[in-house]
Amino acid sequence: MGNFGATEIILIILVIVLLFGGRKIPELMKGIGQGMKEFKKASKVDDEPTKIKSESKEETKQE
Repeated sequence: MGNFGATEIILIILVIVLLFGGRKIPELMKGIGQGMKEFKKASKVDDEPTKIKSESKEETKQE
């Protein structure tokens, strides 16, 4: 079910072009790209506090 051939991919792209039109596709891709950038940024921000906490715990163990 997950194996797509060339004809299936071309057909999907054709349907997307028909649904959204040629002018809307760049806007759609730009929105998806910005969403991915924000997601990566948010996941990096979440990781930083755990690193700081683990470093401070290591420092207190050494003292």
